[in-house]
Amino acid sequence: MKKVIYHGSNHIIEKPQFGFGKAYNDYGLGFYCTEDFDLAKEWSVSGDKDGFANKYELEMDGLKVLNLNEEKYSILNWLAILLENRTFVLSASLSFEAKEYILGNFLPDYKNYDVIIGYRADDSYFSYADDFIKGVISIGELKTAMHLGFLGEQIVLKSKKAFDQITYVESFEAKHEEWFPKKESRDVNARREYLDNKKNKRQKGSLYVGNIIDEEIKDDDPRLR
Repeated sequence: MKKVIYHGSNHIIEKPQFGFGKAYNDYGLGFYCTEDFDLAKEWSVSGDKDGFANKYELEMDGLKVLNLNEEKYSILNWLAILLENRTFVLSASLSFEAKEYILGNFLPDYKNYDVIIGYRADDSYFSYADDFIKGVISIGELKTAMHLGFLGEQIVLKSKKAFDQITYVESFEAKHEEWFPKKESRDVNARREYLDNKKNKRQKGSLYVGNIIDEEIKDDDPRLR
């Protein structure tokens, strides 16, 4: 089965190269894509530079896929991978304890997969995860926040096998004067909705990271789903 995916970049990439990229991205070293054509165009541009939405076909047959949005995984599985790869400023003792607990109890064996599907911690979305480990928002609020702005899923090629099964199709130019304002607007709207939600009073029964640590909540707890 072939899946059509797009990669936003400031240049055309006809042959994605295994082993290149930034090791501190959400899921580590890999080729980051989306099934959303418009999002690829947004991600490809900066404030003053045009970009390209590179289109590919990925042959999924034979690939081992970790889909973090499946019901058997919780948002803490995603967060654990993020904590292992991205840089968080741990300014309080709770943050240090939260990182240690989440990594020790919720980190999937993600490095043995060919492809990973999950949230993208883009700009404001990274700050939501940061607020959670600081104890500012509950796990329910984190789940809600990750859907603000409709950022969608990202598909990440991790293995040599996955790179061998991707085929370049064509590229589409994205003008920064059109697509950068859309990118900015999506982020601004998401932040505005997030701040509006934070104004609500704390609800009894909500799970904060302090509760998760104190109650020694594990990966199989139904309250996480």
